[in-house]
Amino acid sequence: RMHRVGIATRLAIAATTAATQRATTPAAMRVAMTAVSPSRVVALRGNTTSPAMRVASSRRGLVTASPLVCSAAPATTEQAGTEAKPKTERRKRVLSGVQPTGSIHLGNYFGAIKNWVKMQEEFDAFYCVVDLHAITAGGHDPKELVKSTRSSAAIYLAAGLDPARSNVFVQSHVSAHSELCWLLNCATPIGWLEKMIQFKEKARKAGEDVSVGLLDYPVLMASDILLYNADIVPVGEDQRQHLELTRDIASRVNNLYGGGKWKKMGPKGSRAPSGRFRGGEILRVPDAYIPEAGARVMSLTDGSAKMSKSNPAEGSRINVLDSPDEIAKKIKRCKTDAFEGLEFGNPERPEATNLLTMYQLCTGMTKEEVLGECGSMRWGDFKPALTDAVIEHLTPIQARYAEIVEEEGYLDGVLKKGADAANEVAEKTVADVRDAMGFMERIH
Repeated sequence: RMHRVGIATRLAIAATTAATQRATTPAAMRVAMTAVSPSRVVALRGNTTSPAMRVASSRRGLVTASPLVCSAAPATTEQAGTEAKPKTERRKRVLSGVQPTGSIHLGNYFGAIKNWVKMQEEFDAFYCVVDLHAITAGGHDPKELVKSTRSSAAIYLAAGLDPARSNVFVQSHVSAHSELCWLLNCATPIGWLEKMIQFKEKARKAGEDVSVGLLDYPVLMASDILLYNADIVPVGEDQRQHLELTRDIASRVNNLYGGGKWKKMGPKGSRAPSGRFRGGEILRVPDAYIPEAGARVMSLTDGSAKMSKSNPAEGSRINVLDSPDEIAKKIKRCKTDAFEGLEFGNPERPEATNLLTMYQLCTGMTKEEVLGECGSMRWGDFKPALTDAVIEHLTPIQARYAEIVEEEGYLDGVLKKGADAANEVAEKTVADVRDAMGFMERIH
């Protein structure tokens, strides 16, 4: 009896092999693979897991599917006579924003916005005017906040952000930012926030008048980032600690409520409100993107301090919307030194490095080209050249800005479109967090 079974098995295998060799279409392949019983097909393949399980395992670095299995996999999902559609990978997502406090200056422009323009070509981009952060310290001017929020959004567009390739919106127009912030607050140890360098420095100055917002704004920043499942976040070196906190908060929420705990929040195989299956990480842990060295514009009154909106000295910064006369006046009065010639990188000459960097960024030259043209100049010769370079660079941005604010309804339309796209993504994220934390699903 065993001999007869063995003969039958060999005959079935031979028939299957011949049929497989003759197969030239996915349909023929399926016929060939059904020439024997399912258990014998498994034996021939040498793999007992489904294609979907093998693909998932390979993503975790556990299993690499064989070429035979991969080539046959489309036949199990496509109808006879059709080809499998290639799977399109999700574009990596980037999220960033600038506060609408004061005017956007060259430091904001070269350090952030100009990089965003490049990144919109490569990433699924979300850029917001972070107006909720603008009231952190308290005592803001409500009328000025409205004005500067619209102005900041218009500068984003004038600088080159394209509404067809970027989602530009106002932070407060997406209510999920505030909601997720509260949910994350309840999972974040207060000790983490009290260790933040900026809080300690500003709280020391403010004393008892320090606001809760100053302590808590890093959690709001975390919610800004995590809402959009951002893969990377452009940050300056001084903001690196805040991004690390964001990563810590995301990991903590995932550990407290994700994985198997989240799976148990519904029937086996059930889906979360966003449509994905429960389990795994609730929040994506982002990475930092730090711009190349040299793209940082420092203060005009102190070459070792960054150009900042919070500096009470208006002459410390050049604003994107400054007039040519204002630019000329600020550069004429900016701090220099008593050394001969100009050079990059001398720690004793931070102002020389800063002003040469500004010239380099405005002209698009390399450092070598800048030094070749300006290295032997005196300050009296270089300052007019720098003034001309800054004005020439900002003139087309200012012209485009004027067009944007004068075109009735255009800016509002862009911001609405951006907010709609942002809400679509953000609501799914915060709904999943609510689900994992045990909140009842909303009734529509």
